[in-house]
Amino acid sequence: MEFEESGIGEECGVFGCVAAGEWPTQLEVAQILTLGLVALQHRGQESAGIVTCNGASPPTYITHKGMGLVSTAFPPEALQKLRSGNLGICHTRYSTTGLSELQNCQPFVVDTLHGKIAVAHNGELVNAHALRKKVMRHGVGLSTTSDTELITQLLAFTPPMEELDAPDWVARIKNLMTETPTSYSLLVIFKDVIYAVRDPYGNRPLCIGRLVPISKLHKGDTEGWVVSSESCSFQSIGARYYREVLPGEIVQISKHGVKSLSVVPRPEGDPPAFCIFEYVYFARPDSIFEGQMVYTVRQRCGRQLALEAPTDADVVSTVPESATPAALGYAQQSGLPYIEVLCKNRYVGRTFIQPNTRLRQLGVAKKFGALTDNFAGKRVVLIDDSIVRGNTISPIIKLLKEAGAAEVHIRVASPPIRFPCYMGINIPTKEELIANKPEFQNIAGYIGADSVQYLSVEGLVSAVQEGIASMHKISSNNSSNRAGHCTACLTGKYPVELDW
Repeated sequence: MEFEESGIGEECGVFGCVAAGEWPTQLEVAQILTLGLVALQHRGQESAGIVTCNGASPPTYITHKGMGLVSTAFPPEALQKLRSGNLGICHTRYSTTGLSELQNCQPFVVDTLHGKIAVAHNGELVNAHALRKKVMRHGVGLSTTSDTELITQLLAFTPPMEELDAPDWVARIKNLMTETPTSYSLLVIFKDVIYAVRDPYGNRPLCIGRLVPISKLHKGDTEGWVVSSESCSFQSIGARYYREVLPGEIVQISKHGVKSLSVVPRPEGDPPAFCIFEYVYFARPDSIFEGQMVYTVRQRCGRQLALEAPTDADVVSTVPESATPAALGYAQQSGLPYIEVLCKNRYVGRTFIQPNTRLRQLGVAKKFGALTDNFAGKRVVLIDDSIVRGNTISPIIKLLKEAGAAEVHIRVASPPIRFPCYMGINIPTKEELIANKPEFQNIAGYIGADSVQYLSVEGLVSAVQEGIASMHKISSNNSSNRAGHCTACLTGKYPVELDW
């Protein structure tokens, strides 16, 4: 919950769809794209965009972009305009690089020597500054501050061995991947195919689903293919999880199916670096990463937290709602009953009520009501997903104690955040993080709790990696199948050298 209040956010989500069978399709591609974005809304709320393509030769691209939520950005008349597409990609944005303006809204469409391409991107290039200079030295002007425009221009460069009339998109994408090691998951439309790409470190997620008919009479049929930042988007559109795109993999998705074209390796010895905070907070709990459901991983984090940080208490509860699976895991491991102590008002947003003096004094009471009968006179273990600045949890503890809690012990289902992220997560400056302040030495006293303990980095990694199932293998010795996670915001150990 404190991630939300502290403004920590994912950069964006990407989604794509290709209709199978004969074109023009009867599949409502634009509608599927919109529903896919709605399911990814938690990954970005600033702007959204869709590009559809008819896949003809030459192809026609139709674009619509808008600020705000998906429901605001795509009115019915916009969807009507997009209906002629046989394939398309879309994007919902939370800016970490680039201003929150319509001109930075993705996907981007640009002309290349061989025709137009459309690109959507999730992540943040660790060497963007150097790449911008390199592109501009080639005489290419950049009209936005977005990394995605930079990626689009790099894809437009012609590889040395490319034939004049036959664009080699695998070579172009590989060229991009040699220019920047991380962080990106990409969707690229060229004519009648979508290329789905993850960087060699696999820092940002990307997975593929198969669209099946709603009728149970045709279980074997495929109506189309979808690709998404998270698998949570598949159920709402009638798609079944197919597989992840592997780190470094270039996948071609067309009306004929899914084809792996290449896997670009990491430097020798480097493990993958999937963002561990996808499991902790950013992803929806019903999403699947590395063969395991996020909700289950969060429960394991709670159980591990109970092993590392037990306490004498009467009940376990949660700060609604992202920490609930961890709280249930803590309760299961500790043998304490799980109850609810807070009732969240879902209709009070951060900007809905402009604070005056009275509302400011009421503080957290605007958002939460205390379920007093559940905890009066009891010692409460309250599980949260984070303590980022320390400003949000303190009034919650005060509310519970004033409502009759005998003690409030805070247990945090993630380690302290100490370092900024340069790979697609918006984190406050190092100086703003409570873990770097003198108050952290007595954080329980600072926030008014009876005790505070965090999950260890080792405990988090263990909980995440314990349930990783075997992924689809391209080859038996492919290093992309190794487990590995980025913990840079916790440890300061970044998977690649930073260009700052």
